[in-house]
Parts: sequence; structure tokens; C-alpha cells
Amino acid sequence: MARAAWLYHVGGLNQEAAAARLGVTRARVNKLLQDARETGLVSININPANTGMLAVEDEIARRWGLEFCICTPALGLEGEGAATGFALRAVGMAAANHLRDHLSRTDAPVVGTGWGRTLDQMTRHLAGVSAPRAKFVSVMGSLTANSSYNPFEVVHALARQTGGEGYVLPVPFIADSVEDRHVLMSQKTVQKALAIAEAATVTYISLGELREESLLRRQGMLTAADLASLREAGAVGDTNGIFYDAAGVAVAHPLNERTIALGFDVLRRTNLVALVAGVQKVNAARAFLQSGVPRGLVIDGDTAQLLLAS
Repeated sequence: MARAAWLYHVGGLNQEAAAARLGVTRARVNKLLQDARETGLVSININPANTGMLAVEDEIARRWGLEFCICTPALGLEGEGAATGFALRAVGMAAANHLRDHLSRTDAPVVGTGWGRTLDQMTRHLAGVSAPRAKFVSVMGSLTANSSYNPFEVVHALARQTGGEGYVLPVPFIADSVEDRHVLMSQKTVQKALAIAEAATVTYISLGELREESLLRRQGMLTAADLASLREAGAVGDTNGIFYDAAGVAVAHPLNERTIALGFDVLRRTNLVALVAGVQKVNAARAFLQSGVPRGLVIDGDTAQLLLAS
């Protein structure tokens, strides 16, 4: 056992070469190496300086019952602008890598998307991917403010990058009234897009924080009065048009009755991956993880550390 361990771990021989040296079979060497670890003859130590965020990823996944967590490096950048800019690019790149892998191993992928700057960054890091059988669909109303990160642009950027098909919900993100929402939701084109979205093999959405600097507020989709009343109702964050409280439960508020998007019950069935970029979103992230909706999380390292520390 010791000789096999020495030849393999110290001598650098592979199992076949070690077997030839010892005059035994490769299967025998494999068993000797396994026994060496189990008996403590060989112990494996990993330098913490080289593990990156592995321990943080594992703890987040364990604590909130996720299938996986991907953390980008924690840089401790000072100044919210610089830190957020890096977090958006880093999380966008990591999400693009995850999507690239999903497209490569899924026969007929259907990818649901939300909106936001993080999703926009994901589209920018997907160059060189060919997936002509893929379908990309927005999981929320796509007629929002004119920007590069509204749902319409995100879907069609992904379709252009990959050669796949793009589908959007051709309705506003927030209807003027509950009655208008019912009418819009009954349209055949909306029902078709919703059916595709509900069949998503993976869905990527980002989270929002209820602050004056939030995207919804800066895009004029929420008024100052809306923001105040949402906070009064207990909301701490939003995703996909759903405003939720610290327990990850949709709050009782008129806006939650007027948004046109897939709800939590449906999103839970779409292999949902939450994207979190920026330390200002830590409270929104913690609350959404409480909901049990996401299966995976892609998060910047600084926010991930803060998530576990508080």
C-alpha cells in the first residue's frame, strides 16, 4: 500500500505504470490507493490560498438547499460603482459559462430569461456558441423601457449569438390595471410564449433591491410612492415582477396583481438559476433564497461572503 501510494503520489506515475512497477494489476493499484486514503496512510491537503471560493460556494449551497452555487472571486473593491461594475461583468461571465455548458449538453434547450444589467452582461460573454436548436424566451412582459437589458433585447441577443430562436411576451411588464392584465394574459401570442417559458430547461433571472438607485426606479417603472408602499408592505426585493418579503413570499400589494410574468410556483419548475451582482443586493438575495425557488445561484464573491456573514 505504501509503495503504491509513493509511486503514484510522489513518484508521479499513473496507475498503469505503478502497476507495472509493482507487478500487480491496475485494479489492484486502484484499490491500494483507495485503502491508503481510507486508513489515513495518505492524507490530501489543499492549500486554502488556492481554493478560491469553494468553501463559500459549498456552504451557501448547503445552507439554502441549492444544487449548486458559483461564486466569482472576492476582490474587496471599495466604492459601490467600481464594485458593482466588476460584479456585473464577473457574474455575467460566470452565467454565460453555465449557459454554454447547458446548451452543449441539452438536446433541445429552452432557456428562460428575465431582464437586467446582469443578463445583459451574460449575453455579451456568449460569443462563439452555436445552438441552432435552442429556444430563448422571456419569462416576463417584454415591453419595458428602451435599453440594452430589457427582456426583448436580452432574448434576441441570445438568439443572435447562438443562431437559436427568440420568443418574447409582447405585453408590458406592468399592466395599467388588474383588468388589463387579464385581457393581455388571454391573448394567443402571450399564451404561446408562456407555454414555451413554462417548458424551460433552465431559466436565468436577476434580483432587484428596493432602493432609489434600483433599475426599476431609475427606469421609471416604479414611482417613489410605489417604493414606499412596497416597503410598508414588507417587500425587500423583486424578481421577475414579483415583490417579496424577507421570507421570500410575495407581498400583498397591487403591483403584484398587475405584473405579467411567470410566478414563483411556475419558476420553481423551470430549473431556475438566480444571478446576484453587487453587495447592495445581499438582503434581496437572502430573502429570495428563503423562497426555495432557485436551484442554483451565480453570485459575486464579495456579496457571497456578506451573505454568509450576516
